[in-house]
Amino acid sequence: MSVRTVLLPEDVYQYLQASSVREPEVLRRLREVTAPRAESEMQISPEQGQFMALLVRLIGAVRCIEVGTYTGYSALAVALALPQNGKIVACDVSDEWTSVGRPFWREAGVESRIDLRIQPALKTLDELLAAGEQGSYDFAFIDADKGNYYAYFERLLQLVRTGGLIGVDNTLAVSGTTINRKDGPIFQVLRAFNERLHHDERVDLSMVPIGEGLTLLRKR
Repeated sequence: MSVRTVLLPEDVYQYLQASSVREPEVLRRLREVTAPRAESEMQISPEQGQFMALLVRLIGAVRCIEVGTYTGYSALAVALALPQNGKIVACDVSDEWTSVGRPFWREAGVESRIDLRIQPALKTLDELLAAGEQGSYDFAFIDADKGNYYAYFERLLQLVRTGGLIGVDNTLAVSGTTINRKDGPIFQVLRAFNERLHHDERVDLSMVPIGEGLTLLRKR
């Protein structure tokens, strides 16, 4: 939940923006429409969206899942990077939030690539597993309620193919140095989650200091 990479000094961040970010105009406008909302910190940053799109292209992803869509910036960034036959299952519980992004998905010509499921994500993931879709997804992204992070991870690890990639957001939000929350259970939850992943031999991993921390997990 960070609209910019928070671990960089301001001057370095501005240089990164000026010299690296190539944000499509439709994504920029969605970001700007979202910015005035009270909960807008839930949106990922443009540099993270661009990074995720690059990862999707690098692994040749066709089928993707995201847990936590908010106003749809990350879903749109991924959908734009998919081939014509690509799909992303977008899981969220808020029709209000996701309705902000749908017109932008349509304008970008990728609405048909985004399969939006408005219900608890665990229910959607369990439905996909029950439908026999184990090992059929290439890329997954977790950016939702932190208390369920490990439950999401366990299900996605079944749904993602060997060699597929799972990205987990906010994994460096473990102290007051990243955002304005000084303490609280979120830090304990994230620290415990990171510790479990660190010792999980089912995946290769790297924690990337982009946004508020993005852990990348490759299924072995």
